[in-house]
Amino acid sequence: MTTIEATPPSARTRVRRVPNRGHYDRATLYAIIDASYVCHLAFADDDGVHCIPTACWREGDHLYIHGSNGSRMLKLVAAGAQVCATITHLDGLVLARSAFHHSMNYRSAVIYGAFELVDGPAKAAALNAFVEFIAPGRSREVRPGDANELASTTVLRIPLDEAASKIRTGGPKDDDADMNRPVWAGVLPLALQPLAPLVDAAPTGTPDYVRHWQGERLASDVQGERLNARTPDTTQQ
Repeated sequence: MTTIEATPPSARTRVRRVPNRGHYDRATLYAIIDASYVCHLAFADDDGVHCIPTACWREGDHLYIHGSNGSRMLKLVAAGAQVCATITHLDGLVLARSAFHHSMNYRSAVIYGAFELVDGPAKAAALNAFVEFIAPGRSREVRPGDANELASTTVLRIPLDEAASKIRTGGPKDDDADMNRPVWAGVLPLALQPLAPLVDAAPTGTPDYVRHWQGERLASDVQGERLNARTPDTTQQ
């Protein structure tokens, strides 16, 4: 499946609340996933329902997570439990002329299904890809994981076959009767902003991915803003 193809929505992924905000194409889904370092993973066990944040990255048409072999969450999902993974980028607070129509601009993704275990050479390759996702080129500089570290780490992946995106853009959608109210209305934009790197002791030089950290992340934010703005929102809230 190519990145421009869309997946027909399932009963679980079909967007019902303001359905024209729903997106089922791979390009939108990939962009939302690739702009995030963290997803929230919801699952249920005998103690109830849980939702835990965890680092994530994408390779092809799979979302990957990893962690300690002792993790309760990883043990459960490695056994094939059904889960729901979500990613959200908050792009702005929408201030309307009435309390009812206040809203938020966002890009979000929801993924349903079951994780599968990644093992053998594919496991080491996946962890290497995670390091590259954090800082392109870094895997060639740092010590790779040794046998004990790899053995104590679980790597899992979930296919993006049952997934959907939802995006809200634009300003407030006030009722006509409220348009003349003398109150400020508009959008308070929000973005994840990269700050200056904090060097550890005794650096051996500054690699390009550190020197360009702020510039690259700011460029990524601009890409997100373009994605956020590409579909005008003509719906309420």
